[in-house]
Amino acid sequence: MKLSQFKFNLPHDLIAMYPPKEREDARMMVLHRDTQTIEHKTFRDILSYCNAGDLFVINNSRVFPARLYGEKEKTGAKIEVMLLRELDPESRLWDVLVDPARKIRIGNKLYFGPNDDLVAEVIDNTTSRGRTLRFLFDGPHDEFKKVIMGLGETPLPKVIQRPVEPDDEFNYQTVYATQEGSVAAPTAGMHFSKILMKRMELQDVNFAEVTLHTGMGNFRDIEVEDLTKHKTDSEEIEISQETCDLINATKEAKHKVFAVGTTTLKVMETVVSITGKLKPLKGWTNKFIFPPYDFNTADALITNFHLPKSPMMMEVAAFAGYDFLMKAYKEAVAEKYNFFTYGDAMLIL
Repeated sequence: MKLSQFKFNLPHDLIAMYPPKEREDARMMVLHRDTQTIEHKTFRDILSYCNAGDLFVINNSRVFPARLYGEKEKTGAKIEVMLLRELDPESRLWDVLVDPARKIRIGNKLYFGPNDDLVAEVIDNTTSRGRTLRFLFDGPHDEFKKVIMGLGETPLPKVIQRPVEPDDEFNYQTVYATQEGSVAAPTAGMHFSKILMKRMELQDVNFAEVTLHTGMGNFRDIEVEDLTKHKTDSEEIEISQETCDLINATKEAKHKVFAVGTTTLKVMETVVSITGKLKPLKGWTNKFIFPPYDFNTADALITNFHLPKSPMMMEVAAFAGYDFLMKAYKEAVAEKYNFFTYGDAMLIL
């Protein structure tokens, strides 16, 4: 398929700037693939679409305060650094994105905090905006991480055009996030409250966890028209034997497996074997899913409404069917659903 096929008109006022007051109060569009019909519900109605023995697979990755603001040595030029990945805890090496990139060269020192609490040296260029930094910090790794956490800001996507607020630290996170490492929240899971999950468990609905630490690759523009030529960034994943066993047993028992989010679906599709069984893995995935694609794991997908021409939209189109998804997005715009990170939910059955 072509990149231009995923273009649609999205009014900017439909991009949610804030989440709903209660997580499960988000609207939910339900897509029935078998009948090609659409329903309009709220997320708390998810209970009506699952039965005892069904399994919801969730991504337990936790967002960390990855955005730092600092100054360049000598000139005092303001710079923004997005921490992507810690390469080596001992030497304090990190992969980062910098803005404005043209001002940041190898050998430059960057200062962070009101009292220059943290200093970093640029030691390599990785991409046009990518750099490798060595943080110059004398002390244990735990103390270093505390300084990073204290200086860093919740990395809301730039399309949310407002300053970060204290509530974002909680809101831009799932209630079950435990494994720190993402620079973007697995947003489909943000519709679950602890109370809703408890109600589901009381109906004998099960949960299983995977980990995928979302990087900035999902937010970079795809620059090729032919999607077969697109190369996506690798992301760190982990799926345990216990989770694989739960998914495999659920499928064998003919119960439904719900993937909560495109990240979760990507993990499962990365580790499924030709026999249809999932196998544990701690490693990396660079899987890029777009139509046409034959899925072998999930029976249903929970997701958000994504931006035009985004990798997430393409993965959802592969699951729902391209024509059906484009029809649903047209209806979502007409019905004024909220899009993107803090937006409404979609359930594809």
